[in-house]
Amino acid sequence: MGPIFLGIAGGSCSGKTTLVSTLVSSLPYEVTTLTFDSYYCDQGHLPMKERALVNYDHPDSLDVSLFISDLRTLRSGKPVSTPIYDFATHTRQSETVEINGTEIVLIDGILLLVFQEVCELLDLKIFVEAPQSIRSERRIIRDASERGRSPEQARAQFLRTVQPMHEKFVEPSMVEADLVINGESNPLESAQQIQSVLLNAKFARPDTP
Repeated sequence: MGPIFLGIAGGSCSGKTTLVSTLVSSLPYEVTTLTFDSYYCDQGHLPMKERALVNYDHPDSLDVSLFISDLRTLRSGKPVSTPIYDFATHTRQSETVEINGTEIVLIDGILLLVFQEVCELLDLKIFVEAPQSIRSERRIIRDASERGRSPEQARAQFLRTVQPMHEKFVEPSMVEADLVINGESNPLESAQQIQSVLLNAKFARPDTP
């Protein structure tokens, strides 16, 4: 039996990363993580000013073909070399990160459930939802501290592309989810809820404790 693919989607800064971290530390399985954010298309061919204008919240900004190929490789039990994306320069680094398929692979991404071919590869699909005000506040803090942007730049991007694309693509993809999680809830309680689903699901392992 290959790895179980557990997909976690939801709006930007809805709480996906926190949930993934909690699951890694609490699930009684060997867990690997993979993020769709690593698969943004390289914008190195564009001048820096033009790179900043690309709509990174649109599905076209992602290298979906490579992502699906890597998922299928992991499913077959083979390791993959995943890209490293530099959000400050909007380019893909020359280095890669090797990921091996373990019992469970946690896969997160804002637009994860937008692509039907990706959905078909996921064993359990989770959507993390949070109000716009919460996501906006978290996004501004994160982009300023981690992605080399000023609070003003982060706020402008949220209003220009993040929220419009959320309404157009992300929120509608929630219908694909098997389970919807409140991004403001206690992450440990959410992780326990997911673990309960895993234990009771048809793909749970016979020797599950």
